[in-house]
Amino acid sequence: MAKSNVKAQIKDPFPLTFGTYQDALKLLGKQGDCTIAEFSVTWEMIKLYCSLTEDGNPSYWDKDYADKQWGGIIAPPGLLLAWCMPLQWHPEKELKPYFIALRVPLPGDTIINTATTTEFHRQLFLGDRVSVQDKLIQISEEKETRLGVGHFLTTEAEFKNQKDELVAVQTNNLFRYKVHA
Repeated sequence: MAKSNVKAQIKDPFPLTFGTYQDALKLLGKQGDCTIAEFSVTWEMIKLYCSLTEDGNPSYWDKDYADKQWGGIIAPPGLLLAWCMPLQWHPEKELKPYFIALRVPLPGDTIINTATTTEFHRQLFLGDRVSVQDKLIQISEEKETRLGVGHFLTTEAEFKNQKDELVAVQTNNLFRYKVHA
């Protein structure tokens, strides 16, 4: 069988936007696009997650218990991000993650999450459809760390259900940098 010299090009599903610190400052306080989850909260996904994490909380497994305790089966807090993750492919539309941090124009080519805090305001129930919208709330001046030279970013995302009720607010601190040569 003949070998092919053609290399497959893999498209980065989460490409970064490049620019200057001054370009990035223009996005401070700006909200990203509102992303609505592709699917609703399901008991199947809850059970799969709880099985993988070996979480036996009856709020996720026992309908009678959950009905009495909460008014229905609830989703574990650890699944919050999963509901809004983009599909890897869709036949009719271009999919992109909601993370505004990826669209902040800065010079660094690597980004890591350094801290996350999430404040929950209400439970997610079976059938809920989650939406999320985040905004850029802080950008540091250039800093040098052991990882490289770059900027710290802080974003804040609001997660809501289909009734526009606030479910959670998540604050992410990230470092966008160029690796030391």
